[in-house]
Amino acid sequence: MPVLLQLDSSSAGDASVSRRLTAEFATRWRERGADHTVVSRDLHAEALPHLPHASLHWPPRLRPAGAPAFPEAETRQSALIDELLGADALVVGAPMYNYSLPSTLKAWVDHIHVPGLTAPFDVDSQPLRGKTAVIVTTRGAIYDQGSATENWDHTVPPLRIILESALGMRVETVAVSRTLALSVPAMAGERAAFDAEYAAAQRELARLAAAL
Repeated sequence: MPVLLQLDSSSAGDASVSRRLTAEFATRWRERGADHTVVSRDLHAEALPHLPHASLHWPPRLRPAGAPAFPEAETRQSALIDELLGADALVVGAPMYNYSLPSTLKAWVDHIHVPGLTAPFDVDSQPLRGKTAVIVTTRGAIYDQGSATENWDHTVPPLRIILESALGMRVETVAVSRTLALSVPAMAGERAAFDAEYAAAQRELARLAAAL
């Protein structure tokens, strides 16, 4: 039974463009057959707490001697890792907040990136190697190649480092900018460009969902 893990982190609710696109991807996934299921996790509605201690960045065998125990946090972390390992594919809604990823999404990354368990350290451990992760990122303004703000977006790079380089996943990125054209009068002139980007994103997500 193929399983898609759908992560959303936008705080914009029904107005969120990233949520609309991850939902479309999930719908396309389900359309592939009755056996294709989706596990959804809303990282904004049910925000994860920060890891309570640095030792939880490591598996038990690599934790410092005498490190304090946090049974509830360890149970939560294990459940998140098992949820990810149990998925055949991942779609991540990653809107750009203050030129980076939402803190709610970063908290999830901190829980699942465990060297020596999900990523290599003392052993060559990459249980997610070869699985596909689709990052759906949205930006309010203009970040076109050659623009003054081209290099201001730090949302996707850290996600690629974790998911692709550390976890060994095959990462695809679908980006839509100019989302403020939907709500900010000063951006209204960018609405046609936004519509074109959004339509292109829909087509790409449909292609990816069919190809997995």
